[in-house]
Amino acid sequence: MNNPDFIYGIHSVTETLRAGTPIHRILMQTELRNQKAMIEIFTEAKQKQIPLVRLPAERLNKITRKNHQGVIALISAVPFVPLINVIPEIFEKGETPLILMLDRITDVRNFGAIARTAECSGVHAIIVPAKNSAQINQDAMKTSSGALNFIPICREKNLAETAQFLRESGLQVVACSEKTENDLYEVDFSIPTAIVMGSEETGISTDLWKQTDRQAKIPLKGNIESLNVSVATGIILYETVRQRLEHKVL
Repeated sequence: MNNPDFIYGIHSVTETLRAGTPIHRILMQTELRNQKAMIEIFTEAKQKQIPLVRLPAERLNKITRKNHQGVIALISAVPFVPLINVIPEIFEKGETPLILMLDRITDVRNFGAIARTAECSGVHAIIVPAKNSAQINQDAMKTSSGALNFIPICREKNLAETAQFLRESGLQVVACSEKTENDLYEVDFSIPTAIVMGSEETGISTDLWKQTDRQAKIPLKGNIESLNVSVATGIILYETVRQRLEHKVL
């Protein structure tokens, strides 16, 4: 029986694609790219905008020693929702958008913890990149305490272009990073906002940074120069909650 977080084998992956099961990413053996069945999987994945990664056989063998036939599909615990549908729905409800964008946050438990805080603080949706993002698997679901069942996850190919779309939709895009001199408490989070959090290792990508309206940092008083990304996200989201309660913003 397959692990619930992945499906392996040409037939199983093909049927999973056809069934419309949410797929995080498809891993395909590099040496088998010209096989007819692999071309069919590649074509189907491209049509459904599912990321596909080419890997040598030894990398696939580390995931499962069973007969994967050169292809493994990493299954998402939740479906992905188009961002283009989410924003209008928020405005139609008369609510003030609060969107969280996670740039290259790949640790599953960090992602789950962030999702839990996001759901509790009223975030309307979480945006993740198609590549370099944590798999939304059973570990993420457990760490989120089920919050991933209640908050839309939007997978977008290009986060810089997504930030531009958010700005054009009337949201300010705020990059949160220690690389700025602007204090977190100087930003008005009571207006429609998208908050960008970056990888602990490399921060927010340059192209995405250029598409932000404001930058903000959490003031630190100790000797350590940074916070865990899930903790930092919690601080920023609850500053947003505080401001919105103060201004009586929905």
